[in-house]
Amino acid sequence: MMKRLLIPLILFLLLVIEGVALDILPVSLLKGDLVFVSHWVFVFLVLLAIFYDRGDTHFSVFYGLLFGLLTDIVYTGILGVYMFSYAFIAYMIHGMTKIWHANFFVTILLGTVGLIFVEIFINLIFSVTGVAELVWKDYLVDRLVPTVIANVAFLLVLYPIFTKRLIRWKDEQLSDSTKFNRL
Repeated sequence: MMKRLLIPLILFLLLVIEGVALDILPVSLLKGDLVFVSHWVFVFLVLLAIFYDRGDTHFSVFYGLLFGLLTDIVYTGILGVYMFSYAFIAYMIHGMTKIWHANFFVTILLGTVGLIFVEIFINLIFSVTGVAELVWKDYLVDRLVPTVIANVAFLLVLYPIFTKRLIRWKDEQLSDSTKFNRL
């Protein structure tokens, strides 16, 4: 039972820590025009989609909906932006894992592309609603590139920590469900 709570607990901790992530960065980085947005929940969702979900499960999408909504509630004024973007891109990444073999390079590629799409989608919605008004050129240079680089670096940190665990938890989940089916 405790193992079923580990993934939501990890996602919750990442959601909480995202709020103070900028305090970790050196002050010299924060003084300029560069904007870093932490998408640590999404980074973990990428790992879930690639290494934990099976072909018939969509835990990454479910958690994308749930923790995207929590991100919207805690950090933004518009509900549904993070919820929809996290869940939709997690679904797309989950679909790509049926085509590509799960390994380090595919994880970095899908994580980078996913982060780019999430960031652009969020900015597009914020621009349409008038919440953010950045010129696209400035957005690309000052926010998109630093955000993607910072979050890919975080993915590089999480990859060796969670990859084998997620695979093991997926296998345990499968063996638990086959035990239940035999009863």
